[in-house]
Amino acid sequence: MASRDEIVSFANEFLKSREISDISKNGLQIEGRREVNKIAFGVSSSFECMKKAAEWGADMLITHHGLLWGKEAPFTGTLKKKLQFMFNHDMNLCAWHLPLDMHPECGNNAQLMKMLGAEIIKPFGYFHGMAAGFSGAFHLPMPINKITEILKEKIGASPLCFSFGPKEIKTVAIVSGAAAGMHSQAADEGIDLYITGEPSEQSQELARETCTNFIAAGHYNTEKPGVQALSEIIKEKFGTEVFFADVPNPV
Repeated sequence: MASRDEIVSFANEFLKSREISDISKNGLQIEGRREVNKIAFGVSSSFECMKKAAEWGADMLITHHGLLWGKEAPFTGTLKKKLQFMFNHDMNLCAWHLPLDMHPECGNNAQLMKMLGAEIIKPFGYFHGMAAGFSGAFHLPMPINKITEILKEKIGASPLCFSFGPKEIKTVAIVSGAAAGMHSQAADEGIDLYITGEPSEQSQELARETCTNFIAAGHYNTEKPGVQALSEIIKEKFGTEVFFADVPNPV
């Protein structure tokens, strides 16, 4: 059993969320019971994710995509449904968005680098003065088809690959989620392969025109690793039971 406030305070400090400007409200978003024994983790605070957390008996749900995005919204429709459900179950909702992309240990992009066996060289993918991801290098060049195989195995992705660059990958940059727009930054830096979650219409031709490689491995799938890594850290710190409330999403 652990205190809700202690868990939130630890995560805020560990993820340095107060130092990061974000459109998401990071930290506690819905207040539930004070004492926490079981914590569910998920990518997005969808109603399906909330139901899975409640069925497991969670006292707290921690997600990457929360409900509060820096603007007021009427408590109607699906938002009312979600709030009512969480209040009825006295369940806490916490969310960490950019802090869980950027963290050098448990962040989505650091975890993806680790899965691929690439060494992080430096922060990458600057947006409003902050780097959301990382660029790195392989100790030995890796065939691009091997990289897609790892992504399939490790995160359940069905990678969309535009391969117009080197077949043996030496350098890679990763920004999870909806970051197709940062492909040009990777091309400008001469990086062999750029990996993100979602493609854009121009992704194929940008890869062709810049002689680079582009992989879209799914917004949802590229943002599972962060919450999963955070769950293990919180489990070890507080001794809570943890559960990944998976809601598979091909996008």
